[in-house]
Order: sequence, then structure tokens, then C-alpha cells
Amino acid sequence: MNCFHCSCIRPKSRNSTVMSKTKAQQPAVIHKVIMVGSGGVGKSALTLQFMYDEFVEDFEPTKADSYRKKVVLDGEEVQIDYWTLQVRGDYAAIRDNYFRSGEGFLCVFSITEQESFQATAEFREQILRVKSDDNIPFLLVGNKADLENRQVSAEEANQRAHSWNVTYVETSAKTRANVDKVFYDLMREIRSRKMKASQQNNGQKKKKSSKRKCVIL
Repeated sequence: MNCFHCSCIRPKSRNSTVMSKTKAQQPAVIHKVIMVGSGGVGKSALTLQFMYDEFVEDFEPTKADSYRKKVVLDGEEVQIDYWTLQVRGDYAAIRDNYFRSGEGFLCVFSITEQESFQATAEFREQILRVKSDDNIPFLLVGNKADLENRQVSAEEANQRAHSWNVTYVETSAKTRANVDKVFYDLMREIRSRKMKASQQNNGQKKKKSSKRKCVIL
């Protein structure tokens, strides 16, 4: 027998419905990444491999390109907002605006070109001048590791990375070696940085609240 008594029909909790909707609509965490480096070091090739699993050898250089992609980082869905910049020449006048918005940086050179390696010092200096923080999430990336005509040794690159207190990784856009690694490692650094900042802010709020005195009226 079917029961049609109103007490047998339990409506869903309004609060639980609102909570489920809120949880479903919660946006993914956004990590803002900027890649810098001299022309011809393979910034676009690295980008296309990471974004689309494609290798394009001949790519027309651009002053700036932006990309957006959702990925799973250690079990958490996040969104990477990503810019590649050509920060020299006439374009250098507006580079600071991009650097201010960046949360992490990939500084790329070609292991086959010593000049591009030397240029990384200038790029880092430009970034630090805007960010005013030596401990920003930052990776030094030696691209074109698949080529044999190396001009920059791994030892030399590691020494520079050590002096900057950053990580050095060699990549190949052609073979896809370590392409995902540099992006994911940088996002992990950004996430760690955000967590520490959040903990510090919470600690300061607790200290302020603990200083409040009770007033007897």
C-alpha cells in the first residue's frame, strides 16, 4: 500500500541543497604563470607541448601569448593562467604590468646558446625589481636538451640556479622531456607560497582577536 500522508514525504533540506550547489559551483584555484626568455629558446614550443601535446619546430615569434588550461595537481583540479613574454626591445615598456600579476616564473634559455643563458640574469633582475622578493616561485629551465651542440653545461646552469636558490631543470620540447614537470613543479611552489601566506594572515587575525579586552558595562 502506498502512503500518501504528508508526513511520509520529507522535503530535502534547503541548507544541504544550497551547500551542494555552492560546492559544485566553487571555481578552481587559479595559478598565474609567466614564461620569459630570449627569442628562439623554445618558449612557444614548450607551451604548445604542455597545452596541446604538439611539437611545432617553426613558430612565428610573438611579443605575448596567453593560455588557460585546467589540470589536476596532486588530486586537486586547478587552473593555470599562462603567459609567454618577449620582454626586450619596445615591449619592455609594459613588461612590468605582466610581472606584477605573475605568481610564478619559468625563465628559459637554450643549452645550445650561451647568450640566451647569460640573458637569464637580466630577466631575473627585471622580475625581482618589480616583485621586490627574492623568494618568488621561480624555475630556471634549459631547453633543447635533445640537441648535441651544447654550449651551456649542466654544471654551469646548476651553479647559477644554486646562487639564486632556485631549481634548475633541463627540458626538450621535441621529445617532451620534463615539459610537464616544470609547469607542475612551479605550480606546487605557487600553491605552497599561497598556503604560507594564508597561514600567516590567519595567525595575524588570531593575534588581533586575542588582544581584544572584555568591557564590563
